[in-house]
Amino acid sequence: MSNKLEESRGRLESLLPRLGKAAESLANGGGENLRKLGLRASVLDAASVARALEAKPGRLESVGVNPMALEAIVRLTGRPPLVVRNNAVVIEKELLLEFPSGIVGLIKGAEPAISSVGRIEFVNHEMAWGGTGWVVDRSKDDALVVTNRHVAKLVAKRSLDGKAVFVRSPFTGVRYGASIDFNEEVEARTTDARSAVATAVEYLADDTEADVALLRVARPNGVDWSWPDRLELAEKEAAQGDLVALVGYPAYDTRNDVTAMEQYFRGLYDVKRFAPGEITRPATAGIILSHDCTSLGGNSGSALISLESRAVVGLHFAGEYGVANSAVSAGTLRRLAFGDRTSVAGAVFKETHAVEAADGVHRKADLKDRGGYDPNFLGANLRVPWPELEATVAAGLAKPDDALADRPHELRYTHFGVLFSEALKLPAATAVNIDGEKAVRIKRGDDKWYVDARIDPASQYTAKHYADRAIDRGHMVRREDPNWGPDANQANFDTFHYTNSAPQHSLLNQGKTLWQGLENYILDNSRTEGFRACIFTGPVLNGDYEYLDEEGGVRVPLEFWKVAVMAVKTQDGRDVLHATAYLLSQGQLIRKLLEDRNRSEAVEGFRLGAYRTFQIAIKDLEEATGMNFHDLRNHDPLAATTAGAEAIDSGLPLFVPLAEPGDLVL
Repeated sequence: MSNKLEESRGRLESLLPRLGKAAESLANGGGENLRKLGLRASVLDAASVARALEAKPGRLESVGVNPMALEAIVRLTGRPPLVVRNNAVVIEKELLLEFPSGIVGLIKGAEPAISSVGRIEFVNHEMAWGGTGWVVDRSKDDALVVTNRHVAKLVAKRSLDGKAVFVRSPFTGVRYGASIDFNEEVEARTTDARSAVATAVEYLADDTEADVALLRVARPNGVDWSWPDRLELAEKEAAQGDLVALVGYPAYDTRNDVTAMEQYFRGLYDVKRFAPGEITRPATAGIILSHDCTSLGGNSGSALISLESRAVVGLHFAGEYGVANSAVSAGTLRRLAFGDRTSVAGAVFKETHAVEAADGVHRKADLKDRGGYDPNFLGANLRVPWPELEATVAAGLAKPDDALADRPHELRYTHFGVLFSEALKLPAATAVNIDGEKAVRIKRGDDKWYVDARIDPASQYTAKHYADRAIDRGHMVRREDPNWGPDANQANFDTFHYTNSAPQHSLLNQGKTLWQGLENYILDNSRTEGFRACIFTGPVLNGDYEYLDEEGGVRVPLEFWKVAVMAVKTQDGRDVLHATAYLLSQGQLIRKLLEDRNRSEAVEGFRLGAYRTFQIAIKDLEEATGMNFHDLRNHDPLAATTAGAEAIDSGLPLFVPLAEPGDLVL
């Protein structure tokens, strides 16, 4: 016998003494009451019910009763999910025998809440919708909608900093979204929709917290339906036996007996219903609020409303079995919607500064006299300054304790510098000067990595964070690039700081060979021709990351960019800048450019492929990342090509997939 069957029988045994009027009516009333429940005698007739009520749980099969079917009836008897039409409950008195005589008046009194409950629908997702939500706060222009974490997580994820973002499809790469339709009633037409788009996931609980998510939705313009009012949260917690109703969208749910469920719901799912019931267990310290209102899977996120006070007493989050339905209490909802929200699950603590023995630590005295990146390296009239970073990235930059007044954020090393984001625990940008004429080849030895204690050591990923063998320490400034002149050994040594590395997933390996080959091509040409070069490199910091569990979480960038700047001579002998940009990517940034320009190519068949190296227009890199490379966009040869001109004229992003160095546009 299956565990599922045994579990069902166990629940049935505990329920039999509580069946009351509904069981008596079923056992004695015969076919009329069965038909009211939508059940045929071939599934469960009155005689079968009577035999089952007298039988021990272990004898259910012997009396010809499917325990799962009986469980559905036990769960549904006297707890009907009443249909909603035009924001009013369709009353069926014969299904309300378990309630006090005044139940119809109480239901009618709670009807104003119905219009504030909606169905959570998805954008670009294979599921059209995923649960229920309702307005917990609102203004004239937007509203705060509460639903379950497990509903929102179908289209969103929680970042390491506690913020939530909509994610992309793993199959097509299209970004998911969500909306809420406050209608979706029985017989409602598509044109009757009252839909508001979610502009942000304002809160997404960690898996260790209450099953709650908060969506910010915008009031649509030019519609003729009323903006829903907020539902008031109960001032006090619900008590045992309080009359309540669950307002939401039960969906076809194969976790229940399919035949009984289908006939009870009369083939009508995915529409708004009003299910009255009682509080079966109040919320106290360490105890979950429970109710017996009928629910199916789509009820996740439904409002549990007191029929006495007409205020919300809970947020339904588990409803596989009718007598063990669970809800988040009003007190927890009030704290999350209007009080403090934890951005990190559990206790907030400061990360220890200790590192493994294999790692070292360098402080200000160990790194004194480092010159950093020289923006005038190519010549006094060919200045190449640091790029300006996107505002939110710039706001999170570290400030070294040996910073210079005119370079407040630069971590200065030998022949290169790093702008490091303490907020993201990643280098935001690196810049290196390369002198090909003075290059020194240094054989790689036993690598020893160092924490740079000129900034907060806790903001740096160290050896313990790279425990997953699928993750590499990815040099942003390559080990070989700054190795020139009399300080070559020191430069080589300086590249092994964690501030100069970013986690790189093994998925990059397929495209990494050409990416590294590109750096070799630039470096080798600078050596061969005696050129000098300035190279900027960094991860794309646009909110799309993978996350690993090592030591509290590791943020793994999905894409990396590079900008190479050299001096070239014109036909009349003048020195001018020459700048090219590159991207190591599956295509996420290119898709973003297409989406931002409302190009249909972004959703029509665009698929993320293997990691490849692209040459990309500097102006497009700027647009997609929010960085500003000053006038380098005017020295980009890619835009001067025929294909570049055509792309610019058509509004397409300008990029060239690279298969070999010969594909470069220089």
